[in-house]
Amino acid sequence: MKKVVLYSIVGVPIALLLWDMLRYSNNSLPFILVIGGVLLVILGLKGSAPKKVVPKSVVPLLSKEKEQHYLDSGMSTSEIDFFRDTMSQTKVQIQQLQDNINKSAKLKAIDLRHDTLRASKALFKELVKEPQKLHCANHFLYTHLPNMVELTDKFIEINSHEIKSKETYEKIEESSQIIDQMASLIAQDYQQFVADDLEDMDIELSIAKQSLKRDNINSTTVEKV
Repeated sequence: MKKVVLYSIVGVPIALLLWDMLRYSNNSLPFILVIGGVLLVILGLKGSAPKKVVPKSVVPLLSKEKEQHYLDSGMSTSEIDFFRDTMSQTKVQIQQLQDNINKSAKLKAIDLRHDTLRASKALFKELVKEPQKLHCANHFLYTHLPNMVELTDKFIEINSHEIKSKETYEKIEESSQIIDQMASLIAQDYQQFVADDLEDMDIELSIAKQSLKRDNINSTTVEKV
């Protein structure tokens, strides 16, 4: 807002003054200066453009079934409210990330390489199933996913410029590299979250193998008898 006022105060009088000069002079310099004053005004108006509106999360009504699920998980009422607020915001961020990815072939390639969206949605579902493990996804919820959304927002904005300078292309390349690294971290977040389940599966498989081995030994013994 300060920039708008400054540009308007400085630019408009200069433009009017120099226009009068242009009318009574054959010198082209005033004309150039007039253009400069007008540009100041344009820049001031451009600076007043509204910022992109980030969609707000809307927490859906809590069903009795879901409430019982959370209570069975050992959560208090305040913990349930916090969990639902967090997950509602996360859902909005995942949707925004998906929208951004669909707007760029480069982002689609990164997503395909790391399964970023699938990992995000899968981790979301795992958290709904095990809400008491919310703290295990701190990096994903409060750092990696929000940063990923912000980075892809900026990437889409810069990449949409009709005229791109060398610096613009450098920024696009730098952004894509950082986004690629962030996508990898989100994939790791999911793998780390389900690591305990994989360990439990390994234990179950080990027990099952031992049981099968024992049954085969007993079966062989019976046949020999």
